[in-house]
Amino acid sequence: MKTTYFLLALALFLHLGTPPLTAQLPTGEGLPVIEKELPNGLRLLVLRRSGAPTVAFVTQYRVGSVHEEPGRSGIAHLLEHMLFKGTKTIGTIDHSAELELFPRIDAVNDSIRALRSLRTQLASLDAPTEVAEIDARVSDLAEYLKALEDSARAFIVPNDFDRILSRHGARGLNATTTYESTTYFVELPSNRAELWFILESDRLQNPVFREFYAERDVVAEERRMRIESDPGGRLWEELMATAFRVHPYGRPVIGTMEEIQGLSRRDAEEYFQRYYGPNNAVVAIVGDIDPDEIIALAERYLGPIPPGEEPPPVLEREPRQWEERRVEVEYDAEPQLLIGWHVPPREDEDYPALSILAHLLSGGNTSRIYRRLVLEERLAHSVSTSIQPGELYPQLFTIGVAPRAPHTTEELEAVIYEEIERLKRDPPEYHELERIRNQLEAGEVRRLRSNLGLAFQLAGSTAYYDDWRATFRFTRRLQEVEPGDIQRVARRYLRPTNRTVARLVRPGAETADHLIDSSEGRR
Repeated sequence: MKTTYFLLALALFLHLGTPPLTAQLPTGEGLPVIEKELPNGLRLLVLRRSGAPTVAFVTQYRVGSVHEEPGRSGIAHLLEHMLFKGTKTIGTIDHSAELELFPRIDAVNDSIRALRSLRTQLASLDAPTEVAEIDARVSDLAEYLKALEDSARAFIVPNDFDRILSRHGARGLNATTTYESTTYFVELPSNRAELWFILESDRLQNPVFREFYAERDVVAEERRMRIESDPGGRLWEELMATAFRVHPYGRPVIGTMEEIQGLSRRDAEEYFQRYYGPNNAVVAIVGDIDPDEIIALAERYLGPIPPGEEPPPVLEREPRQWEERRVEVEYDAEPQLLIGWHVPPREDEDYPALSILAHLLSGGNTSRIYRRLVLEERLAHSVSTSIQPGELYPQLFTIGVAPRAPHTTEELEAVIYEEIERLKRDPPEYHELERIRNQLEAGEVRRLRSNLGLAFQLAGSTAYYDDWRATFRFTRRLQEVEPGDIQRVARRYLRPTNRTVARLVRPGAETADHLIDSSEGRR
């Protein structure tokens, strides 16, 4: 399944992470959400809403890329793909026959992994003849692996899981993997709610990771397209790796190419059995349904599933950054600039002011940096500001810009620092905050109208903060932000020694580390 893990994660952050500022706005804290925890630890949130006879299902597992062991990056994202491959009865015409081929397929993959490890050792010893021989053997085994998977494919019904749901009126079936969770979602007609429980129960208890190595190749190609062949993806990955040297936020959610290609079916099956139990899942169901019936279905189909292990705790803590870091990515493309400052996690008292600051700088045509760079001086094509990449741990306050030729990233960087220094000297006007209030009000109304949006909010808030009301309460925290708070957080966090700068440059371009100094002004 095609996964827009990064874009969807960013869209959900911008949509759900910045509730409105005014007390008159509709609030979600009073919604009649019914909470139920099953004996196996599964958290169930049910909200009945009259209207169209549809229902949204969101299942969020508290397992993401930050929980991966070193050397296994990308396993959570690959598992997301595999859970659409079917079960012992869905997606196959003869599971026993395909199962007989799995050991042979896995053995060939093990041989390829062993040869690649040997190749790495020989390459370090400067043995080109032996390396070439190993490359030839790996190529032959890779072809044999594909042939074996083709043989197993004779017993497969492609996209059967998707087909069953679509035939019964499903829409929006998809999933997303982020740093801290993996989420599956779909909308169905209300009278097909039991079908969802039947299918979800089956794939939690009886998943079959068929076509594993072919799907692993799909993920590898996804990485090539989204990161290695995409200048923006390359730049973002370098920014994160440079800013986060210890914390797992510095590793890409999709994984490194080498580690993706090293994953085996046994790795994925073991990881799934350990961490994808109901005790690590939150299920939010919103729509035109009878809550009592939904709870009964959950107890019937999901209740018997045994719990798994808790995800391993994230013990790494990023040390304080004491000096500016700069990195350049060479790519034959138009230049780009990313600047990131370390800021605290969402639950910190400064986060609401930082969230408003992000809107103030580039949230719309009248925002400060957007207006100056794009509309007035026409130095840039685009400007964006966000707080990323996750929810639970210290983040990066990030500004990204794309210069308009013939202007340079150095010019844009200087202007950005000028605007930040202006905010540090003079707090924003109240009318600027009112503009942001008006912008966010529309988003709050849309969120409360959407079954799927509400289901995402309920599941995410519970998975991250153990309370479905937590992200709604963020509304009140934003209401309390004053102009002086904006000035304070700008001074506290947007400092030269706390920032990481990543530039995309054409090959052979002159480096510019010396062009911007700590005075923050235009040279």
